[in-house]
Amino acid sequence: MAQDELDLPRVLARVERGIAARLGTALKTAGSTVEEWRVISLLSDGAGHTMTEIAEFALLPAPTLTKVVDRLVSAGLVFRRVDDADRRRVLAFLSEHGRETLGRLTTAIEDEWRRVQDAVGREELALLQVLLTRMSARLA
Repeated sequence: MAQDELDLPRVLARVERGIAARLGTALKTAGSTVEEWRVISLLSDGAGHTMTEIAEFALLPAPTLTKVVDRLVSAGLVFRRVDDADRRRVLAFLSEHGRETLGRLTTAIEDEWRRVQDAVGREELALLQVLLTRMSARLA
């Protein structure tokens, strides 16, 4: 196997870290983190989600997610409620204040994402997304 083939995981990690750093900086300026943004963006569908669903979506281990959600609850952005269909489950929902905050954070993300697109190229990013989505599905 060629060395450049074995280097793919490192290159993917560098790209992910670079994009996450840029988005993280934009979100920090807006008063949030990438992890918090991922959580509230999922909750914006209004359906209510279990901690397991949120952890999977936000790519966070359960203990870290609990801390993130606790911060969001303390800030009044998220609230928890017992699931009416299964009283053993607790669902998280986005509050009205959370919806307002999501709008502000989405603007910050979109502005930074345009800068990433300008730096990398829209076509290249679209192709990369298609390829990575295909790879992710095949490796799952």
